[in-house]
Amino acid sequence: MQPRLSLITLGVADLDRSVAFYRDGLGLPTEGIVGREFAHGAVAFFPLAGGVTLALWAQADLAHDTGLPVQPVSPTAFALAHNVHHREEVDAVISAARKAGAKVVKLPQDTFYGGYAGYFQDPDGHLWEVAWNPAMLPDQVPNA
Repeated sequence: MQPRLSLITLGVADLDRSVAFYRDGLGLPTEGIVGREFAHGAVAFFPLAGGVTLALWAQADLAHDTGLPVQPVSPTAFALAHNVHHREEVDAVISAARKAGAKVVKLPQDTFYGGYAGYFQDPDGHLWEVAWNPAMLPDQVPNA
């Protein structure tokens, strides 16, 4: 297996609410919800940098597709990270997330590695870190 991620799918309780959060609140581009004509097929795609796509799919539909039962989101099972170019961008993104309805769980602060970071949870509890790491700026991420 090649070390490559191309799609990250988040199971969400309310697809319309989550699309509004990511599109209107965080400003991520999307064509909106597609696939409503298919049973369990409604999904929204958000193209990200580096050829990765974020997908939002109703958690009940993801459970149906996999055959697994719906489980509560565990915010400490994993975190998505948004690495920014400048320290002040961390505050701006955290502020935008809060205004969009996110729960800020850790205000931005200096980190042990010499950077600056904070955390928020989206409306479904998925954890996002917003970080400025001067040793690993977005254009310098290894294997990007």
